[in-house]
Amino acid sequence: MKSTHHCAQLTPANLNATVSLVGWVDSIRDHGGILFIDLRDRKGITQVKFDPQTNAALGAQAAGLKPESVIGVTGTVVPRPEGTVNASLPTGAIEIDANALEIFNISDTPPFPLDDIGGEKVNEDLRLTYRYLDLRRPKMRKNLQVRHKAAKSIRDYFDSQEFIEVETPALFKSTPEGAREYLVPSRIHPGQFYALSQSPQQFKQILMVAGVEKYFQIARCFRDEDLRADRQMEFTQIDVEVSFIDREGIYALFEGMLKKVWKDVLDCDLPTPFLRLPFIDAMNRFGVDKPDMRFGMELSDFSETFKTSAFKVFQSTVANGGVIKAINAKGLADLTQGELKNLEDMAKSSARRAWPTSRSRAANGNRPS
Repeated sequence: MKSTHHCAQLTPANLNATVSLVGWVDSIRDHGGILFIDLRDRKGITQVKFDPQTNAALGAQAAGLKPESVIGVTGTVVPRPEGTVNASLPTGAIEIDANALEIFNISDTPPFPLDDIGGEKVNEDLRLTYRYLDLRRPKMRKNLQVRHKAAKSIRDYFDSQEFIEVETPALFKSTPEGAREYLVPSRIHPGQFYALSQSPQQFKQILMVAGVEKYFQIARCFRDEDLRADRQMEFTQIDVEVSFIDREGIYALFEGMLKKVWKDVLDCDLPTPFLRLPFIDAMNRFGVDKPDMRFGMELSDFSETFKTSAFKVFQSTVANGGVIKAINAKGLADLTQGELKNLEDMAKSSARRAWPTSRSRAANGNRPS
């Protein structure tokens, strides 16, 4: 059984047409002996009706189905009865009156609910064990679609700017600087190893010397580092190298890229040029060089206030050229000692993530931008 349409395609314009659909059973409902099945594929959902009074054998066959079973159906497109139209679905005005059913596989009971709310409450280890089920959830499917659209938009943009996409090797010789590398033993040369590329840095420099001038790559990178919220063992980066360009040209290039990606993926118009914040201003106002400005919790300088304070720690800090700064935590004047301690622990934890160890900082300093 081959599908004639996907599960988000049929509308009242297809009424009385004979169609075939293939997908997964999203849900099953029994209304007085008549079975209604929501059939799902990656595009959407279509409701299918099995009436045992019309075809008893087909009804009995459909009664044995379970959620997430894989099936194919053939039937006629008919309008839904008045009052049962689902305006939230593209196919919500019609249903398929089935006259044939092919069962490809009957599913076992899923180990966790596949709706978004149910999936978020499940232990992450269990979700990863059954990753093929986790990826059926609407949220996860949307994430994959967003990533696809973003990658396509990036490629279209750099192509319009006359860049060439070059796929660089993942296996390379080990380099002494940067982060720790993953090593891959060589079968041809026993006792010797390749290193998985930390980034395409050296390759793209060779391309510039070779006269390519404009290179980009959506590159996989591998670094043997401890996991953090913003760092993992393998990741994807947009890698770009350009010859004969100044700082303003680089700013304009990436502002244009981000503006296009946000528009193509989220239909959001980003104003350009972007806000530019000098490093010294970022540190003085937020205490970090990558501030999240959505919260507006800027630091206030109280150095003059505590210059003559009886609290020796603050007084000596100012006397030695230091500064005393604080955040105005509005609405938290009645904070308990326990709540304050929890906030302090959270702040310390965030500080450790923002400022890695000296060895990691040294590695960070050698990373390509």
